[in-house]
Amino acid sequence: MLHIIANPTAKNGKKSCFAAVEAQLKARGAEYRFYFSERRGHASELAGEISRAGEGVLVAMGGDGTLNEVVCGMENFDIPLGLIPAGTGNDFAEAAGIPYGADAVDLLFDTEPKFTDFMECGNGRRSINIAGLGIDVDILQRCERKKHGSARSKYYRSLLASLLHYRGVDVEITADGKTEKRHALIAAACNGTQFGGGIKFCPPAVLDDGKLDLVYVDQPKPITVPGYLMKLKKGKILSLPLTHHLLCEEVRIVPEKSGYAQYDGEIFPADELCARIVTGKLKMYRG
Repeated sequence: MLHIIANPTAKNGKKSCFAAVEAQLKARGAEYRFYFSERRGHASELAGEISRAGEGVLVAMGGDGTLNEVVCGMENFDIPLGLIPAGTGNDFAEAAGIPYGADAVDLLFDTEPKFTDFMECGNGRRSINIAGLGIDVDILQRCERKKHGSARSKYYRSLLASLLHYRGVDVEITADGKTEKRHALIAAACNGTQFGGGIKFCPPAVLDDGKLDLVYVDQPKPITVPGYLMKLKKGKILSLPLTHHLLCEEVRIVPEKSGYAQYDGEIFPADELCARIVTGKLKMYRG
């Protein structure tokens, strides 16, 4: 039995995708039930109820936000997790080798679930892709204020505005017991490789290596911003001298002032961002 928790836009905003997925499920002779989230946090509640029952397969259908809510809500990890990417941002799916829409259904039948790392972040939050603070939050907040354009165009317009106007954040970073202070453009804990609808922020990240990739970038001088933007778009941000990358199992990032952090693109108030890798617990259908 497939228990599919779906973002309503997967049905209402992307009818062709929803119809194709349902047709594929019927062609496979699948037993399935759709559960549509009605508000922020509802997907987590549904995931908790379904995982407690411990029967069948739990499936998230939507973008990174829907997947994040489902992972945050899981209470019983004996039940495997599937993903049908159907959102505007499907960054984790890219790292996991999961095709968009109906093509992802085949993975639920033709593959075995694999152990997949995720991060426990405190205060009931988890992240399976990337959690961070700094310019990534500024970009997302700018996106939320924009009224016109596609999701992708809003993101890239917001990215450009943030690169031109964001002035960094003072943070104290502790990774595996070692602490340092930086004035950072961004500080992020990565399990996946990309965010922002295709920006390759941490290409070396591996989903099942038992490590999180800590990436933090010192605030650049304004004159260097265009070069940083080009490197970021080409997936080469790690090659820059102001970028720091290390593998660890746990990180704590404390900004000088309370603000916000993002977890797989979902923004929440945060006095600090903590992340601890969890490995060998979550089983997921992926490429």
